[in-house]
Amino acid sequence: MLRTLAMASVMALVGAFVPMRAKAQDSSGVKTPEQVVKTIANDLGKAIDGHRAELKANKEKLIQVIDKVFLPHFDIDYASILVLGRHARQATPEQRERFAKAFYNSITHRYAEGLLNYTRGSVKVLPFKGSLDDRRSIVRTQVVLDDGKTVSVDYAFRKTSGGQWKAYDVIIEGISYITNYRAQVDAEIRKEGIDGLIKRLETQGDQVLKDMSKESK
Repeated sequence: MLRTLAMASVMALVGAFVPMRAKAQDSSGVKTPEQVVKTIANDLGKAIDGHRAELKANKEKLIQVIDKVFLPHFDIDYASILVLGRHARQATPEQRERFAKAFYNSITHRYAEGLLNYTRGSVKVLPFKGSLDDRRSIVRTQVVLDDGKTVSVDYAFRKTSGGQWKAYDVIIEGISYITNYRAQVDAEIRKEGIDGLIKRLETQGDQVLKDMSKESK
């Protein structure tokens, strides 16, 4: 399930977008959530097209590409607090910071090569609903795969204190990335404590995620 979740989110971002009717920016000049999604898709396409063999042979360079494209638009700190759930209230600022960094690094290393295995399909951004004055927004998309199947992929955004829209969750066919990992992280913390989980993520990386995924099945 986790691999499907990650791959679907990747496909949604690197697919060819149908032209959007929504405004590119709000009245203040800030990019709307829809425009952020389009920006990520375009930047990833430019970074990967024509460089697949090179990036496949150099995973760290592939990670650098992902960091450059995703990090400016993804609220890692907020997402990690949601993944920690009730444990976030008990964690120190240092623990939350270490967890956010280790968890993000583990995810990118586990799923990075999935970007290179994807053959472009098409992605349609559905009409925007809601007000850009709100603090949260959802960008709804439909991903059409090569076999004709359609996958629903939604991106949850929140407006930061600086007024920028940043993504913090991906919902694939109704399954939230945050919710999916929260249950697994909760089980791990109850077994070995938050420091134990952080240390394992920092030293064992994506292997921890693989173990967590197996145990959740």
